[in-house]
Amino acid sequence: MSRPQGYTEGEAPGSQQTKSTRRSKVTSERVALLVLCALMAAAVIVIYRLSLDHFQTKKNLQTLRDENEALKRNLTERLSETKPHTTVPPVCPRHPEVKINDSCLKCETGWEQHGGQCYYFSTRRSSWKESRSFCKRRGGDLVKIDSREEQSFLEKTVRKKMDHDEDLFWIGLTDSKTEGEWLWVDDSPLNTSLSFWMTWEPDNWTVEDPDGENCARIGAIRDYDLIRWYDRSCKVNQKYICEKEAETGEYMVSCV
Repeated sequence: MSRPQGYTEGEAPGSQQTKSTRRSKVTSERVALLVLCALMAAAVIVIYRLSLDHFQTKKNLQTLRDENEALKRNLTERLSETKPHTTVPPVCPRHPEVKINDSCLKCETGWEQHGGQCYYFSTRRSSWKESRSFCKRRGGDLVKIDSREEQSFLEKTVRKKMDHDEDLFWIGLTDSKTEGEWLWVDDSPLNTSLSFWMTWEPDNWTVEDPDGENCARIGAIRDYDLIRWYDRSCKVNQKYICEKEAETGEYMVSCV
């Protein structure tokens, strides 16, 4: 009897069909795997693009916020310069034991008197340069710290006025002229026996600003400690402390 055509000797009649089915199954699995890989790759690309878009959106939003803040500051400064500046007469605190016509020290409203000096603690934030300009327009300058007692007074005061850990205040100390040579706003050099840098400060970190950190800040919102100076890029907006000499007056009903 002759063998069915297409089969080899010793081969079962259904084996050829089984092989064909197996090959077809393997091919289908490979196709499914390739489709799955393609879908995963597409998903990764979509997630990556969405992440980039989200990052760019946040960056653009921050830029708009910074520009808006700068416009608000410029508008405030221009209004203050164009409007007549009305100064509230400085007054001395009235003490029952003080006799009329006794001398007293006085500061404008909004300034705090301490040790014969008047201090202004800002609520707005500006760069170091803008902060200094504001202080000078008010007849003073950024604060120069001359004693441990003054440092203690300032540290305790700013701690009550800070809203968060980085809500520090500019002081009148900078090494912008020569790196490492810290000078006060009156060009006097920093007395190393009266410096209050935190550990590892000043570190002149250049990641945020290639020019480095050339201006000094003061403040700590938590524990009291005299050692509370930090350097920072002078371009960053911070609160600030102005200082000027207190005026001398005489007690009448108030200090005049």
